[in-house]
Amino acid sequence: MKDSIDQFLLHLGDYTILLGQSFRCCTVDIFRRQGPRMAHVLEQMNEIGVNSMGIVCLVVFFVGLVIAMQTSYEMTKFGTEMYVGRVVGLTMFRELGPLIATIVLGGRCGAAIAAEIGTMKVNEEVEALRVMGISPIRFLVAPRILAFTIMAPVLAVISDYVGIIGGLVLAITELHLTYWQFVENMMSGMIVKDFVSGIAKSVVFGLLVGSIACHFGYRTEGGADAVGRATTMSVVTSIVMIIVSDAALTAVFVYIL
Repeated sequence: MKDSIDQFLLHLGDYTILLGQSFRCCTVDIFRRQGPRMAHVLEQMNEIGVNSMGIVCLVVFFVGLVIAMQTSYEMTKFGTEMYVGRVVGLTMFRELGPLIATIVLGGRCGAAIAAEIGTMKVNEEVEALRVMGISPIRFLVAPRILAFTIMAPVLAVISDYVGIIGGLVLAITELHLTYWQFVENMMSGMIVKDFVSGIAKSVVFGLLVGSIACHFGYRTEGGADAVGRATTMSVVTSIVMIIVSDAALTAVFVYIL
């Protein structure tokens, strides 16, 4: 038990230091021309955001479809199936859009980043960067964390609308609602806070996934088996932290703001 607590505190300390160094690199160091290079950031944004768009859209489309199926099944009993659009819209904007998008990103890109940086660490390429006078934080970590933080809300917004399209398809084909009935009922039950809360969550989720993936990759020591463990721990920890932070942020938006 004591060893587990010691390992947790060690990881937490290293993660905090890495996050602080990355934050400084993305803010203060930019004015000293020592921040992450824009070319590296754009490359990571393309890999993390653009290349993940297909799988994210596929997943959230069927999530929206399933939500519409489940809610319409019960609402039809009470003759309130016209409000399916409101349920789908609120669920996607407040919760499932950002959540599903970042979980998929964690599984696809977070694992890849942890394995990539972990392999470089095992092969002593990170030490080689230091010998050449290149900061690994600036070259490897900061661009990836920044790209995750930027692209997560972008994909969350896309996920919101693709999930709503999934619900719309079910409403039109099975419930025989018109497009305008679906949209009007959805918009009548929404406020700006519903959209903003989802975007705020996605920014936090993206920061968590990117920084956790870089942390476990950066701390890899050993051989190929260590890279595998780092990749697994990155994905598991990212999902757990997304769920925990989602609960905390939901409580803030519901009971405080």
